[in-house]
Amino acid sequence: MKQRVIALVALAALLPAVAAQGAPQTKSRKTSSTVAEKPAPAPAPNILSIIPAQGEPNITVTLSGTGFTAKTSAFLGTIEVPTTVVGPELLTFTIPKLPPGLYALFLKRDGATSRTYNFSIQAPKPFVESISPDTISVCSSAGERVLSITGRNFQPASQVLFDGSVVKSSFGSEQSFTFTVPQAPGGLHQVQVKNPDDTFTTPMTLAIVATPEIYSVTRSDAAVTYYKLVIEGKNFQPGTTIVVEENSLQVGLNAGAGKRLRAGAPPSGEREFLTFVDCSKLVYQRYPADPTDKDLRIQVINPNGETSSVVQVTAP
Repeated sequence: MKQRVIALVALAALLPAVAAQGAPQTKSRKTSSTVAEKPAPAPAPNILSIIPAQGEPNITVTLSGTGFTAKTSAFLGTIEVPTTVVGPELLTFTIPKLPPGLYALFLKRDGATSRTYNFSIQAPKPFVESISPDTISVCSSAGERVLSITGRNFQPASQVLFDGSVVKSSFGSEQSFTFTVPQAPGGLHQVQVKNPDDTFTTPMTLAIVATPEIYSVTRSDAAVTYYKLVIEGKNFQPGTTIVVEENSLQVGLNAGAGKRLRAGAPPSGEREFLTFVDCSKLVYQRYPADPTDKDLRIQVINPNGETSSVVQVTAP
């Protein structure tokens, strides 16, 4: 009987130990299962190419690489730049308006940061799209000489250059400028805009037309022995010459043919003379040999050799 009691007591002492040994094993299996289910962190975005590697504000930059998602952001220094993700290996962004200089370019996504690259932001170059009008006459009025420039990236301190020299101008906006064309001979001239950082636009061409044109010839101030022919048109210049032919059937006027009178020339025994009034008017004082009407052909020749068309008028 005593031996049975001892055996039962020993068995009761063993049961808690067996239970205690089983509990930690179950807990250990659960912990191992939890660690296995935790996902591995995604790799940081990787930049393989930057095109272009430098540029002006408003230029689009394309990055190729890996690990790009909708959560990927681009940074230029401390400035976050919005991106457009084209795919997991391609994204773009537009260079913001930042001061020129060298910036650190990198990407961020979910706390992971790519390698940093140098990116140069350049000063925006001025660009001229058009000049209006692009043609004036050599005798245009002051108001007609004020022209408009349309383009981009103009600055308040920008300057307009006419044939390389600074001329009077007025800043309108980043897209517009006005300037005054100085007195200049006829021909083709170059116009540029220069920004304070010494960047220039490509030269644009402005044409100044110096060819004389005759609009009308009318009689006035008739006297017994003479009368005046008033020649109106444009681009007449001091020292202009007129050539007058009577009863000529020629299609044109040849040099030296007909009567030639130069405005401002000193008298040389010829009673008839030519007066330069302004760019739009000449007065020819004529002394006819008889009062019979004749077909007169008149042409204007400027000192630079440019000639008007020949006009015909009936007068004594």
